[in-house]
Order: sequence, then structure tokens, then C-alpha cells
Amino acid sequence: MTMIRTAQHPHALPASPSRPARRVFLISLLIGVLACSLAPAPAAAQQVVVKMATLVPEGSSWQLILKEMADKWKTVSGGRVTVRLYAGGVAGDDADVVRKIRLGALNAGVLTEVGLEEIDRSILALSVPMAYSSYDEVDYVLEKMRPTLEAKLEAKGFVPLAWLDGGWSHIFAQKPVATPDDLKPLKLFTPSGDPQAVEIYKAAGFNPVPLPTTELSTALQTGLVNALQVPPQVAVLTQYYAHAKYMTDLPWLLLLGATVVDKATWEKIPADVRPALLEAAREAGRRLRAEIRNSGDRDVEAMKKRGLVVVPVDPRARELWRKAAESAYPRIRGPVVPADAFDEALRYRDELRRRTGAASHGR
Repeated sequence: MTMIRTAQHPHALPASPSRPARRVFLISLLIGVLACSLAPAPAAAQQVVVKMATLVPEGSSWQLILKEMADKWKTVSGGRVTVRLYAGGVAGDDADVVRKIRLGALNAGVLTEVGLEEIDRSILALSVPMAYSSYDEVDYVLEKMRPTLEAKLEAKGFVPLAWLDGGWSHIFAQKPVATPDDLKPLKLFTPSGDPQAVEIYKAAGFNPVPLPTTELSTALQTGLVNALQVPPQVAVLTQYYAHAKYMTDLPWLLLLGATVVDKATWEKIPADVRPALLEAAREAGRRLRAEIRNSGDRDVEAMKKRGLVVVPVDPRARELWRKAAESAYPRIRGPVVPADAFDEALRYRDELRRRTGAASHGR
């Protein structure tokens, strides 16, 4: 009767749950409370540390520009991206830096062509000896080839952030060098890890000595090498000229470079931050180029006051250097520089020369 009355009366209270049912309910409630208390809090903004290495000397104006870029990365990212800059070759030469980036010990580098060629040799098309006579020519060719070069670097796991250069390389030696024959008996420093370049120098009658860049200063002092090819800006910063006081007045090639970052590291950086970081890197690249290009003559004058002797190169000797360089082109095209990149670069160079009526040689 009670059951019937309860069911029929609209205001009757429901029957009390059984003891097992109450136990199940309490356990479920407890599990829910624990789940809420143990649920992870919203993730904090991801922190990315970019370990960047460079041969740029510690304390130089170049290093200061890179440090300012690093500071800007931290600011514009709201502290989410921090750059640890290893300058002065403390992480090794360019080849070492590329290897360490691949291994994950580093994440980025400000590299010369020596490091870039470890990733893709197409970049060497812009550093063919005596192939270019001005910054305008190199800039024009680079701008034309940049999309292809950047795609090749990215396909191999490196994102190019900015292009830069270190100025025109000249021969610095412990004896005067005015012609190719003057250089042939000297022990010429060549960056290690490039056996093709060594063979080309040998075939041209020169005496290359491959060494890591980080050992160059000691090698000059001990006589292991007595000639090298570097821009005046590099010679003055590193004090190489103190041990090789004769500079040949002939721009041999432009030392091209770029700031690159490991693609996996770049993709860890929040997408909304990347455009600002890219622009900061490009601005640093523009400042570095301007600093280097504006300081060349000034640095030569500063070295002359400290004992540097500039060896003149007359038109006849310049023609000998040009022929010596061009005689090596068949060995460079293919084994050193991919043939398609070599041909494309010189095609763009000639396109500009036809357009401007520029002389074929001379800076």
C-alpha cells in the first residue's frame, strides 16, 4: 500500500537510495574532485633558448650589433625567446658550428661561406674568385638567386634569417705579393674541410695548407702558413696583419655570409613572434653590411699606420690574376660549385653589366 500511495501522490518523497548506491555515488564524486584537482594548469608560454655561435670577435662592433639583435629578440617576444651568443670562435670554426647545429648542441650561427657551403655549395657561386667587380654586382646576383638559395638551405633544415658579407678578401702575406707567381712559393692558408678547393689551388700551382680558422693566428706566428686571404676588416679585428704585413691591392672575392637557424628550433618559436624576430635579424644584417662596407678603406689606413704595406697591382699584373682565376673555373664549375648555380650567377652578373655598361674588371 505504501508503494502504491507514494507512486500515486504527486508530492510524495522518493524512496531513499540503497546503501550500495550511495557508496557508488560517493566514489564517483570523489573521483571527480580528484580529477579536477589533478588537471594540469594552463600551459605557460613556451620558452625557447637559441644558442647562436659566430666567429665575429668578442668586443667588436660586429658582436655588439649581434648582441643588440639578441636583446631585441627577447624584448619583442615578451621574454619567450632568449639568444645565447657565443662569439669569437669559442664554439669552433664555421664547419664546427654547422656540425653542432645538426647535432643539437647549437641552434643557430652567423656563418661565412665556409659554413654555408657545409649546408649547400650553391652559395659559392657568389664567391667565385675575380668573378665580380663591385658590391652592386654581388647584390644584384644575390637578390636574383635568393629565393632559390633560401629554399635549398631550408630543404636541408636551416632557415636563413639574413644575408650579410665580410668585405672583399685580399691576400695578406709575410712577403710582398704582386703577381700569382709571387704567391706560388708561399704556404697559403685554406679553410679545412674543403678538399676540392685544395686540389684546385694545387692545380693552379699554389701551395695550400688546410687548417681550421681558429688555428690561423697561431699558424701565422709559427710559420705553418705565411699567406692568407681575408678582408681588411677581418685582418684588423683579428690582428692577422701583425704577422702578415703585406696586403695585395686586389679584391679577390667577396666573403659572403648569412645568419641561419635550425628549422626545428625556428618552428618551436610561436608563429606570431617569428615575423618580428625575422625583421630584427634582417636589420642586424643590414647594419653589419653597412658597417663592413663603410670601414674597408678606414681599416686599411689604420693598419698602414701600424706597419701594413699595401702592395700595388698594375693593370698587367691584374690581368695575370684574372687569367689565373678564370683558368680554374672549369675545375670550380661542378666539383666545387654546382654547375647550374655557377651558370646562373654569371648569367645574372653579365645581365647587369650589359644593362649598366660596367667594366668587366676592377672594383
